[in-house]
Amino acid sequence: MKKLTLALISVAVATTCPAKDVTYEATWESLDSRETPDWFPDAKFGIFIHWGLYSVPAFAPRGTYAEWYWHAKDGDQTGKHQAAVGRAAATQEFHNRIYGEDFEYSDFRSQFTANMFEPSEWAKVFKRSGAKYVVLTSKHHDGYCLWPSKEATESFGMPWNSVDSGPSRDLVGDLTDAVRGEGIKMGLYYSIWDWFNPYWPEEDQPTRRSKPCNYVTLKRYIHEVMYPQFKEIVEKYEPALIFSDGDWWMDDERWETKPLLAWLFNNAPNKDEVVINDRWGKVRKEHGGYYTTEYGSGFADPSILWEENRGIGKSFGYSRVETYDDYNTGELLIFMLCDIVSRGGNFLLDIGPTADGRIPVLMEDRLVQIGEWLDVNGEAIYGSHRWTRDCQWSAGEIREYTKQEFHKGIPDPIIEMAKYPRDGQARKECYFTAKDDTVYAMITRLPDSGVFTIKDIALSNDSTVTMLGFDGELMTTAVDGGLAVELPRFNPSTLPCQHVFTLKLTSVQ
Repeated sequence: MKKLTLALISVAVATTCPAKDVTYEATWESLDSRETPDWFPDAKFGIFIHWGLYSVPAFAPRGTYAEWYWHAKDGDQTGKHQAAVGRAAATQEFHNRIYGEDFEYSDFRSQFTANMFEPSEWAKVFKRSGAKYVVLTSKHHDGYCLWPSKEATESFGMPWNSVDSGPSRDLVGDLTDAVRGEGIKMGLYYSIWDWFNPYWPEEDQPTRRSKPCNYVTLKRYIHEVMYPQFKEIVEKYEPALIFSDGDWWMDDERWETKPLLAWLFNNAPNKDEVVINDRWGKVRKEHGGYYTTEYGSGFADPSILWEENRGIGKSFGYSRVETYDDYNTGELLIFMLCDIVSRGGNFLLDIGPTADGRIPVLMEDRLVQIGEWLDVNGEAIYGSHRWTRDCQWSAGEIREYTKQEFHKGIPDPIIEMAKYPRDGQARKECYFTAKDDTVYAMITRLPDSGVFTIKDIALSNDSTVTMLGFDGELMTTAVDGGLAVELPRFNPSTLPCQHVFTLKLTSVQ
């Protein structure tokens, strides 16, 4: 991926759109020369949706991914780490007990009904959440498509899409129309890998054996399934974003993704709008339109354009096993959004609808809470960029966290760093974002004194200091190279928002 220059960041992030007269070649040098369209770094917040046949059993051991149900049930676990073996055993026991040993994964098609799916209602929820883009799983690793893909049906030898089976609806098309009707960008997730596609000979299917497969035999799948499916969703639905996945098994040469991306950049109906990620065959964090992290912490490098994606719980697909305690609170999700955006990232938050097409109420509640916060503080989020520093630390030790802690830490590291630090641990007293010479300081915990001090900042004679959601300027005093701000005296019942409170400082030197 082409990195952004620091000079460019001081004005905006990824400021230019792709040139309309450029012809891109099937090389990373050429593909990476394309600037990511403006709308993506400005959007900041999106909704991910994992929905498919796996939404019927909706099962995985707590802390794991329910959308991997088929792989856990039937995939070869030889040589896998102990956690994967345990997940497989738990899934197989659950399946045999609930559905029976003779019940195949394909039998879930009749139970994936989507008979409660109201795309306009989903779109209204997304609008209310404040999300600027939506990304739906058009096809996950099981190969089942949410649009009428003839390649899926032909390759699997049975109806293997949501029009020829199950809902008898073009779910991608229905949701795309509804989302765009609310003025939100619509994107599609597409897995380039089908775990058990019959066009990969059984002896060469990587989930059934531990040794690498004969890649020559995969060309039929790549050119008779992957290529035509990819081109069909681009030409038919014109997704503003394509979230590729399933890439890690082979390198980009064997996946033949570079020619496909050159076709996309040169021929897509919306080629000046479409955004891609970095999952195209063992090139993550090296090539693509933006980098991705998953249940991670993102990047500290301010020159990188990136996106953190995670579920509201610990699974992407809906999991009936997850309890109230597995779901992130609205408070934590707002802290995540602020933290990620302050470091220059986007936040793609996942929901897992039920098989009959409902957004679980607890997930909807979390989205509404984020939207209510953004109604007041969105000015500090949308269209902002990373300031000269992303946060203000208190005194103490700045801890480093592992990916495992970011996935399963209690409390979550993001809120621990900002609101509930351990003894002796430094705390993020506020997050910063900026627009030109306006700086936003998002306070993570209101001080008992009623005065919040911003370190190492200087105002000009024309500067004003206000709090978003509160009318009137605030009193300030210069102190030791910084600024002490007298905060409004709110009655708890008249707070402008919850959890994080934003100061707006204009004409910052």
